[in-house]
Amino acid sequence: MRKNIKISAAVASAAALALGLSACGTDSDPASKSESGAKADTSKALVVAASPTPHADILNFVKKNLAEKEGLKLEVKEFTDYVLPNTATQSGQVDANFFQHKPYLDDFNKKNDTTIVPVVNVHLEPLGLYSKKIKDLKDIKPGQTVAIPNDTTNGGRALQLLAENGLITLKDGVGSAAKLSDISDKKGLEFKELEAATVPRALNDVDAAVINGNYALEAKLSPAEDSLALEKAEGNPYANFLAVKAGNEKDPRVEKLAKLLNSDEVKKFIEDTYQGSIIASFGAPATS
Repeated sequence: MRKNIKISAAVASAAALALGLSACGTDSDPASKSESGAKADTSKALVVAASPTPHADILNFVKKNLAEKEGLKLEVKEFTDYVLPNTATQSGQVDANFFQHKPYLDDFNKKNDTTIVPVVNVHLEPLGLYSKKIKDLKDIKPGQTVAIPNDTTNGGRALQLLAENGLITLKDGVGSAAKLSDISDKKGLEFKELEAATVPRALNDVDAAVINGNYALEAKLSPAEDSLALEKAEGNPYANFLAVKAGNEKDPRVEKLAKLLNSDEVKKFIEDTYQGSIIASFGAPATS
């Protein structure tokens, strides 16, 4: 039975009102002292906010199979959106989060005056184009509607995927920050912008949809098998990582979890469980 603790939006939203607060501990080990001056209590569980799939699944594998040997107590709280994990981390309601990539975090920090920083890369979730009505890219025609995520980074990422597959043309140089207004040739397509988590539910109402990898898996879609088009892994900047509030990177519990998330055991779990739909992205630590 899963032991995750699901947190309600109402409770998590309250965390946003408490931005600036931080959890303090009493550990006497100087190494456990954060940059902000607070000491992490390493006897307490490390509480990590995560999207249900695959992030919480990976964390629960670590919790069940690896954490005890490293002396790490781990608690996983599931969130189903892309905002509350960061506000809860900033406020100290949770110690860390695992759900996002660097372009999204950069945009979030800028817009919300938060100070979340990446710790270590874990995996890549290729963004894909899906449809319940169309079997091949060549069958997408003018007049049809494509749903895309409405947040800045994933929306731009979706438009890049469509452009790379010849479905639209973007203005030169717009990159991953592309917006609908940056499309120079829609090729007759219509677009519907939706919150990323709700895009899979729109598949019956649109002709095609660009869906984040984790939400595709939650909707029982296989990126490797069901997508009409899929992001390439090579050179992809959208690796998902463990993140904390700035100053907490050296918390011994965070360092232990970072090590475990980059272990051979976790890599094998990702490969065996997701069969190419999720790709381990171990290597150099994520950069701030």
